[in-house]
Amino acid sequence: MAHDMIPYFHNSKGVAQIDIGAKKFMCVGALPPFDHPHIFLEIGASSQVACPYCSTTYVFNSKLDANSSDPISAIFKDKVS
Repeated sequence: MAHDMIPYFHNSKGVAQIDIGAKKFMCVGALPPFDHPHIFLEIGASSQVACPYCSTTYVFNSKLDANSSDPISAIFKDKVS
């Protein structure tokens, strides 16, 4: 079901912060083959969370769609379903 899809994001550009429209998501680090273990993260009640592998700070932005990010290049489109 589409509503059960978890968005994946990466930080191949090495930016300090990525704004996202989802509170539950997967971080893959950089694009393969330089990715780290794909880790599930949840922002919860706070407005941000840092990935324990790559230290990318993800900030929830309610103006973005759940599958969107700023920068837009952080969306990981090649995941295996």
